[in-house]
Amino acid sequence: MLELRGRRRSRRPLALGLAAAVTGLALIAPSAAAQPPGDAAAQPPGDDVQHSNNVHPVANVPRQGPLEESNHTDLAFYQDYAFQGSYDGFTVYDISKPHKPKTVTQVHCPGGQGDVSVSPDGGLLFMSVDYARTDDTCQSEQGSYEDPSSWEGMRVFDISDKANPRYVKGIKTSCGSHTHTMVPDKNTDDLFLYVSSYNPDEAFPNCQPPHDSISIVNVPAGSPTDSKVVAEPVLFPDGGAAGTAGCHDITVYPEHDLAGGACMGDGALMDISDRAEPRVITTVEDPNFAFYHSATFTNDGKSVLFTDELGGGGAPTCNDDVGPKHGADAIYNITGSGDDRQLEFQSYYKIPRDQTDTENCVAHNGNLIPVPGRNVYVQSWYQGGVSFFDFTDTTAPKEIGYFDRGPVDEDNLTLGGSWSAYYYNGYVYSSDITRGLDVMKVTGPGMGQAGQVHLDVLNPQTQYSYPE
Repeated sequence: MLELRGRRRSRRPLALGLAAAVTGLALIAPSAAAQPPGDAAAQPPGDDVQHSNNVHPVANVPRQGPLEESNHTDLAFYQDYAFQGSYDGFTVYDISKPHKPKTVTQVHCPGGQGDVSVSPDGGLLFMSVDYARTDDTCQSEQGSYEDPSSWEGMRVFDISDKANPRYVKGIKTSCGSHTHTMVPDKNTDDLFLYVSSYNPDEAFPNCQPPHDSISIVNVPAGSPTDSKVVAEPVLFPDGGAAGTAGCHDITVYPEHDLAGGACMGDGALMDISDRAEPRVITTVEDPNFAFYHSATFTNDGKSVLFTDELGGGGAPTCNDDVGPKHGADAIYNITGSGDDRQLEFQSYYKIPRDQTDTENCVAHNGNLIPVPGRNVYVQSWYQGGVSFFDFTDTTAPKEIGYFDRGPVDEDNLTLGGSWSAYYYNGYVYSSDITRGLDVMKVTGPGMGQAGQVHLDVLNPQTQYSYPE
């Protein structure tokens, strides 16, 4: 979700080989407030759900416990566990039985936006904090952006015991962390976190303009307490497109040494062959885009899809008045080679189902479904629901399925809907901002083969190839 510094910063979003190594470490901050599961059990998705014949809703777990009033955000996965971020902490689910997901524990640790990722061995969880806090602990209070001693950035948790997460460390980063991307090192077991943040202000001592950069945190293998910022590369030395002052999100494809940067006014193709020194190869500007939000590569790494978060995720933009080219996805082929690569526009994709004026709706987070030989994507659209579409022909994307709830409020524009939707080991998991966790099964040509692809870990902004 797009957030504006200065004029905003309310306590809610605008409507408009490490697991063993961390065991026994002394914490540098008080323990996270882990909570036992609440009373909300998995249940059918509800009577207000509409869906295509090939999409089968199987379960919903409502918001609960200490996060019952908190807006849910992004997801990450490790083996039989799903991790759901929120503005006030995160939830751990057991998804060994996708039809009956169980809440393992919840961690109350406020800071917004709360996007999460998990280390490849499942031992660490990383969490973004983009609201000024009085300190780096889970017991901190709301801070002031004008105060140089305020804290925002990355939190690191030991989750080797999934029922009892422990807070390991906080790392302060410039302008905080709106989102982050987990990047494995090429030659060691170290991890890097590409921290995206934006909207600097002269009045904010910890977020000074021009901020055409990201922060890179190194997490040393076996020593997460030594995690620290090791670089702040300037991605746009010339300032970038009008309005660019940082990045919203970066998706990496380590096998191809590529990254797709969604950087406000720029869609960027980046070389990450040196993990600590990513550099922009080329950029694209689209007059129909309001805000480059996220990116996804095709499995062969020859095309990239950018999303436009028109209205910051809080506006009703899925209607005839806005049209099909705004608040949509834009698909590009990657042409050329090396530093001569360029992005060649192919088409737009937007859900073909008009939403009401009380439903916030715009392109948001999703990932590829591993259907061999095809580009099939599942994507959240806030109150536009979850869309499944095929863009094997990059010039002619077409919706092939959907899941769509009714409005949160039929009379008033109210924030809600699917924040992110990801395919993982045979099922699709949707993080609904106000309605918890949805699970669905999609069937049809190629889905059986996709179901044979099993991963041990999924961080949606970290892409890995699957068999063709």
